[in-house]
Amino acid sequence: MADILEIKNVSMTYNADSDNPVNALDGVDLNVAEGEFVSVIGPSGCGKSTLFNIIGGLINDHDGEVLIDNRPVDGAHKDVGVVFQEESTFPWRTTLDNVGFPLEVEGVEKAERQETARKFIKLVGLEGFENHYPAQLSGGMKQRTAVARTLAYEPRIMLLDEPFGALDEQTRMLLGDKMLEIWSELNQTMLLITHNITEAVQLSDRVVVMSFRPGVIKEIIDIELPRPRSSEVISTPEFGTYVGKLWTLLREEASRGMVEAEAEIAAT
Repeated sequence: MADILEIKNVSMTYNADSDNPVNALDGVDLNVAEGEFVSVIGPSGCGKSTLFNIIGGLINDHDGEVLIDNRPVDGAHKDVGVVFQEESTFPWRTTLDNVGFPLEVEGVEKAERQETARKFIKLVGLEGFENHYPAQLSGGMKQRTAVARTLAYEPRIMLLDEPFGALDEQTRMLLGDKMLEIWSELNQTMLLITHNITEAVQLSDRVVVMSFRPGVIKEIIDIELPRPRSSEVISTPEFGTYVGKLWTLLREEASRGMVEAEAEIAAT
């Protein structure tokens, strides 16, 4: 398939004019094909979230360029949806009204937006909970509500920034299966930030390993496991081989990050 997303020589420095600039990203290049599932892993502070914010048009004062369908991204983009780790449902709105909220903002008539909201509520497995409020839902159900809300305006690219990071391992794996079902049905392009190597291998076509700050792409690993795929693949020897290879790549960067963080603390 053709590339939907191109990241060309992207660099980002915070506080560039201060005495303590932070070089978050340095010359990142990445192409993502339409319909591909790509995970990005790396130690804390490697610029993963910065990269996603740049792709989503939330940060514009960077070097390099990001293209969607060969057109530069210079602000929030209608084809990009974002799901964050932080719980983001509106506590005063039901599941149905939470999911329909972006359509309400766009001025879509109530009947149409509720029909669309019900479609995506069903897709994420929350049918029957349309009239529940967030306080009545589990953490995993709240995150599925957030996913459905982002899906409701049908972006072509989904950016998932540790959406299940606060959940227990069993729930993460089950929600990973659900994300694969959604990805397969909608044929969307999905990019996932995760610290969980198992999750990255379970879901992805490719896994991008980033270095510690400044973030550069250290290596890209193709995950050649059969699809359709589910959490059952975790028990296979091939899966374990990928996890081991990725951890070897990540361990060096995580160790370097730990040493540098300790040095910074000692210097204060």
